[in-house]
Amino acid sequence: MVVLQGTIPFEIIAEHKITMWFLIYHLITPCFVFSLTEEGNKGYGPVFEEQPIDTIYPEESSDGQVSMNCRARAIPFPTYRWKLNNWDIDLTKDRYSMVGGRLVINNPEKSRDAGKYVCVVSNIFGTVRSSEATLSFGYLDPFPPEERYEVKVREGVGAVLLCEPPYHYPDDLSYRWLLNEFPVFIALDKRRFVSQTNGNLYIANVEASDKGNYSCFVSSPSITKSVFSKFIPLIPQSDRAKVYPADIKVKFKDTYALLGQNVTLECFALGNPVPELRWSKYLEPMPATAEISMSGAVLKIFNIQYEDEGLYECEAENYKGKDKHQARVYVQASPEWVEHINDTEKDIGSDLYWPCVATGKPIPTIRWLKNGASFRKGELRMQSLSFDDAGMYQCIAENTHGIIYANAELKIVASPPTFELNPMKKKILAAKGGRVIIECKPKAAPKPKFSWSKGTELLVNGSRIRIWDDGSLEIINITKLDEGRYTCFAENNRGKANSTGVLEMTEATRITLAPLNVDVTVGENATMQCIASHDPTLDLTFIWSLNGFVIDFEKEHEHYERNVMIKSNGELLIKNVQLRHAGRYTCTAQTIVDNSSASADLVVRGPPGPPGGIRVEEIRDTAVALTWSRGTDNHSPISKYTIQSKTFLSEEWKDAKTEPSDIEGNMESATVIDLIPWMEYEFRIIATNTLGTGEPSMPSQRIRTEGAPPNVAPSDVGGGGGSNRELTITWMPLSREYHYGNNFGYIVAFKPFGEKEWRRVTVTNPEIGRYVHKDESMPPSTQYQVKVKAFNNKGDGPFSLTAVIYSAQDAPTEIPTDVSVKVLSSSEMSVSWHHVSDKSVEGYQIRYWAAHDKEAAAQRVQVSNQEYSTKLENLKPNTRYHVDVSAFNSAGYGPPSRTIDIITRKAPPSQRPRIISSVRSGSRYIITWDHVKAMSNESAVEGYKVLYRPDGQHEGKLFSTGKHTIEVPVPSDGEYVVEVRAHSEGGDGEVAQIKISGAAAGVPTLLLVLVVPTLGVLACSGF
Repeated sequence: MVVLQGTIPFEIIAEHKITMWFLIYHLITPCFVFSLTEEGNKGYGPVFEEQPIDTIYPEESSDGQVSMNCRARAIPFPTYRWKLNNWDIDLTKDRYSMVGGRLVINNPEKSRDAGKYVCVVSNIFGTVRSSEATLSFGYLDPFPPEERYEVKVREGVGAVLLCEPPYHYPDDLSYRWLLNEFPVFIALDKRRFVSQTNGNLYIANVEASDKGNYSCFVSSPSITKSVFSKFIPLIPQSDRAKVYPADIKVKFKDTYALLGQNVTLECFALGNPVPELRWSKYLEPMPATAEISMSGAVLKIFNIQYEDEGLYECEAENYKGKDKHQARVYVQASPEWVEHINDTEKDIGSDLYWPCVATGKPIPTIRWLKNGASFRKGELRMQSLSFDDAGMYQCIAENTHGIIYANAELKIVASPPTFELNPMKKKILAAKGGRVIIECKPKAAPKPKFSWSKGTELLVNGSRIRIWDDGSLEIINITKLDEGRYTCFAENNRGKANSTGVLEMTEATRITLAPLNVDVTVGENATMQCIASHDPTLDLTFIWSLNGFVIDFEKEHEHYERNVMIKSNGELLIKNVQLRHAGRYTCTAQTIVDNSSASADLVVRGPPGPPGGIRVEEIRDTAVALTWSRGTDNHSPISKYTIQSKTFLSEEWKDAKTEPSDIEGNMESATVIDLIPWMEYEFRIIATNTLGTGEPSMPSQRIRTEGAPPNVAPSDVGGGGGSNRELTITWMPLSREYHYGNNFGYIVAFKPFGEKEWRRVTVTNPEIGRYVHKDESMPPSTQYQVKVKAFNNKGDGPFSLTAVIYSAQDAPTEIPTDVSVKVLSSSEMSVSWHHVSDKSVEGYQIRYWAAHDKEAAAQRVQVSNQEYSTKLENLKPNTRYHVDVSAFNSAGYGPPSRTIDIITRKAPPSQRPRIISSVRSGSRYIITWDHVKAMSNESAVEGYKVLYRPDGQHEGKLFSTGKHTIEVPVPSDGEYVVEVRAHSEGGDGEVAQIKISGAAAGVPTLLLVLVVPTLGVLACSGF
């Protein structure tokens, strides 16, 4: 066999000193080339294993080099070249180095090295080009040094702080904002949002707590660099907070996304109160992969698909007003292969059609390279292939979003006919009266001419014998006389060959007992008979098929069973017949030589099939008209239909009320009534006959009924309480099924008891069940009548029952009296007071703060109105404190009592007692320690406390003494711990410990461990 490849560029041959025999290979006559056939077939052209990828090199990088990877396998080993912007790179320059196919650029410069790189790989079989890879230089400039102007905003008004990021590449920045100092970043919530599109900070409404200095912090993940701007002072201007309607300031634009990408849309609104944000897709459900985050300001669509394309809407709303913004999302796609080329071997002189098909949006264009050079565009077809057509081919599909390559090698082969790899069968069997095809498939290029002989007789086409174009021999109506030796002869311009086989005749296979038609009801069993005769020297098998599909008895063993006991019997048993088992059954009796088939029908009677073609027409507020087409009755007339409906409120299908109420089996339309207005519905239909109820139809298209005014009033209307000069009204919001229309909300009416005029306000959020009316002239604890009704774009509903509530009470006005403070230790004091007479008081607040602190830093303790005193803990030693007491209720805090100044005692001694001896004397231990001396800033020692307790327990017996010694009993069992601490008016000092034991006399080990005293768990008396 001869393998010839396409011509190779001369410069490659010269550069790599290809041996002279290769030049001869391309220049001398084909007769000499036969010697190279075997060696050439072992090799192959370059196949990429790694190609260069887009690379961003930071301009400030200290690496000093950047590399572009390229690796291919080939035999013989390939050579590599690189191109920059379609110009060959001079690899002899010191700036470049090569390791295999990997290009290393030393000390890269933007002006010289930025651009598109291509790796070109070659060997004697051809050349391929890699996909293009772009080398870019990334940078992020610092912010300008100029100071930023301060921003003054009235409280309640929205604000936007501009980031104005510096020049940068690439455009993949992320943004955060610093507050006052690094690294304190502001926390984002419903009121504050940082756009990742422009970096601006948006504050829906400014509060006093927003005062501070703000800096925009910008990060570039591509070059791992961050910069931040000069600080912008934000100064809220104190003002009576006003309400402002929602005003969308962050608006997403028309967006083009690539199939499978994640898409982020931003929307944020200013307003007071903070607007609620809602997302929707116009006239379509939101994508299943959509996710809303950042308190509603960000919509992310993961793995976007073509069906996610459409018009998206963001709606911002507070009770003062609403704002909307719409923009379209377009989904396109980079090229992707549907069918691409693979390495191919073709006979010389044959034709080639190489399919190369790609999908994408926009539709990709197709172009071809041969050995790295431009070749053709569009479809590739070649006729009468020659050796010059061999080489490396690349199919390139590209659109505005990308480019993909498919590489393959085309080999052209030429060889004389040979049967070595595919000889004729030595023995061919054919059934009497049947048909046989004897294949003749030698390997040959170009395609050979074929002739046949039987014995010494040359065969020609006739009524029973035909020689096919591919060399096969067909004989029909086989008789005994056709037996014998058959030889196929193949010849082309490079040689000839033949192969021989023997034809023998067998008895024909016949169905002797064919299956009969069967009629059964669902759940019954059915039997299909099938008996056949065949040549006794051959094995017989039976194959059953249903409607042309072979039955898999292993998978369908629950319903199908064969009779395998009798060799020539292929009887089929169908158990527990279902509707899907109906159809035409074919029994095929088969040997390795021939087969015979017979068919019969199985009729299955059962419940009706699902109706089809459901259409929803004449959509009204509480009714729709449905039409449908009949399904199969499964050989039993349909007696009635049942219509079912489903809403998004429940996944359960429910029987719908219809007109007429009974839908007879000959009807194909009906009206569904008593539907909920402005509700999305799906419908399905189920048919019934005397044999049962069938499967439901496919659901109809989802529709929405027309709107109507609400007819249900809100329940549980009540309220009362709240802050001073407020009237709080509450109710139970109506569920979605009672909205009946768009723009749903509530009208709240209220008036003082006895007046005639009702005051009305509108609440536009359908999920809110609370309204607070503020009026500085409103008397406290005043009786009001309130009622609530729902409304939508179609009208108003009925009012609820009138409820009676009371406006908020006033904050207490009395001052607690007889406030006294008693110092307990260096860290504790107790506070007591007399109650005020106001019955609305819910409790008392005690404030305390150190004299050197500001009053705003005061700590607070609240107790119920049942308490007359409380203890303040964790105070600082020897410190002056201010203390006051005030009463409070739900309306606020009353005036504080007079401020009392008091100083905590000095701290207890910090020195622990040093135990100097422990002596056993009979039944007692005598423990002795050194006197503790207090420092000048500590309380004087008044005595000592000694705790005598079992080891491992916290409780024991507590002794008090003014001496430096004490006697304790010898433990009767186990070990005991003796703790000694100094006592002063500032509290108890640190502890020294010693363990004693009753087991043996001696001086125990001193445990000089400092322990914080916990006298609250001691069992003591006399203290």
